Amino acid sequence: MKKLMSILLITLMILSLVPAFAETASYKIGICNFVDDASLNQIVANIEDQLNAYGADNGITFDLITDNCNADANVMAQIIANFIAEEVDVMVGIATPVAMAMQGATEENAIPVVFAAVSDPFAAGLVESLDAPGANITGTSDYLDTVAVMNLIFAANPEASKVGLLYDLGQDSSTTAIAAAKAYLEEKGVEYIEATGTNDNEILLAAQSLVYDGVDAVFTPSDNTVMAAELSIYETLAEAGIPHYAGADSFALNGAFVGYGVDYANLGVETANMVIEIAVNGADPATMPVMTFDNGTATVNTEICEALGLDFDAVAAAFEPYCTKVATIITAESFDDIA
Repeated sequence: MKKLMSILLITLMILSLVPAFAETASYKIGICNFVDDASLNQIVANIEDQLNAYGADNGITFDLITDNCNADANVMAQIIANFIAEEVDVMVGIATPVAMAMQGATEENAIPVVFAAVSDPFAAGLVESLDAPGANITGTSDYLDTVAVMNLIFAANPEASKVGLLYDLGQDSSTTAIAAAKAYLEEKGVEYIEATGTNDNEILLAAQSLVYDGVDAVFTPSDNTVMAAELSIYETLAEAGIPHYAGADSFALNGAFVGYGVDYANLGVETANMVIEIAVNGADPATMPVMTFDNGTATVNTEICEALGLDFDAVAAAFEPYCTKVATIITAESFDDIA
């Protein structure tokens, strides 16, 4: 009997310890996307996939609360307020406007913020420096090498004499790049025409105005407003024989001639890795350098290349001195459609 009692006691002790061993660490992550477009959606998908994969491999649960404000400031504020009420461990802001709103909303509660696809975090006032952000916020930048894109324009058409600059004046992601494009064109003695808009209809009208003005090419930086409208404007430009050069491969996916810039899938993965370092490993955002990426890939839409009457092999050869890689893509709404 004493032996039986001993076995029962040991069994009860073991069972009492099981919940402690079975319990897994859990972290709540709030992700807010700025607008529904191919680039930003790709970032969100890769953040979620990387967090879930890391969690599965390491016995960790990530409770992901993902939302999209669709460029509405009031909705954005409501989403961020909900993240605070939910006591998330880390907020993730996709694009500059969301990052800036999260920065303002966390000044007192100091919830860590990781931004993604912010073109110029320093100019936006998000960080004290790229190497040492200095507060509760850090992240990944999709800084665009504007000079490289300008070089592509003139590599394909050395005789270009008038370039259209298509963008949204309210997009912080466009400010630095447009200024750099103007400086480049002024130094080269090339005329430029600015056309701006704040929504799909205005961007379409702006694109039509550039056709009317007879520009030889159009440049757009990593501007989310134009990105969201690309599927509405690409035929207008292509039918007029005007190549559209833009600051991300997603533009080329949606019908631009060339998209030049970062790999947004990789940017999403690295953003997730920063979230993991902060949430799981206790890293301090204030001392985590902002991550930047090599802007070396020119992605050519081969369908648009043909529509413009250009030979892809000749285009690729002209581009090669100005980029590390020339990739190809066809027109689709999302990357999943061509996977």
